[in-house]
Amino acid sequence: MTVTDEIGTVPGLTFDRDGAVLTVRLGSPGGNLMTMDMCDTLAGVLTAPPAGVHVLVIAAEGDTFCMGRERTAASPDDLPTEVRRLIAVNEALAATPLVTVARVHGDAAGFGVGLAALCDVAVATRAARFSFPEVRINLAPALVLAWLPHMVGQRAAFWLTASGLPVSGDEAVRLGLLNEVAEDVDALDAAVAEKVSALLAGEPRVHKEIKSMLRSVDALSVPQAYELAADRLVLGSLKRLHIPGH
Repeated sequence: MTVTDEIGTVPGLTFDRDGAVLTVRLGSPGGNLMTMDMCDTLAGVLTAPPAGVHVLVIAAEGDTFCMGRERTAASPDDLPTEVRRLIAVNEALAATPLVTVARVHGDAAGFGVGLAALCDVAVATRAARFSFPEVRINLAPALVLAWLPHMVGQRAAFWLTASGLPVSGDEAVRLGLLNEVAEDVDALDAAVAEKVSALLAGEPRVHKEIKSMLRSVDALSVPQAYELAADRLVLGSLKRLHIPGH
């Protein structure tokens, strides 16, 4: 069975599997805009990945990474469903058992910035630009503001969304939207390959526990986080020692 047989096909997304690495490539009109069907498929793969997959790489075709998402709601009644389908992608990126890596070779905007920033690891070319242009259409990017302040702080989140001005790859690293930048596409591919290789050296179970712990402590006080850490460390040590019943 091929990866296409397992996942199915949807316009705008292609999947390629190499062992424990699954690469999804965006390829839709208008700057790789995410359609609702693309969102549904990506969320589904993140939630229930093919067996044996450890790392998911998100990449894209063309000159840009992802310039946002389609706005297809035809009436006010359609909006809640559309919004929930968008939220499902963000929630799946956070909760997936996979380790996610974004390969950002060009500009990203709005929802596209979220696709990269909400991956566990994100690497971009230095020339890539990142922006939240929703203010230009008189819209506050509410979904972005649900996660952006936690990542970059309230002051930076306000400026990015209130001005709509793009930031460079280097500035995106400083803000925490990216892990690092590469000089060009060749260097980007090398950096992504290096990171994927390092991740594959770890146990999927351990990576899943790290991600779960990071999500759990996000809303806790420091003492609460230590209490949770103590419990998780004991359980993790028991699993490592393969003690029966744990």
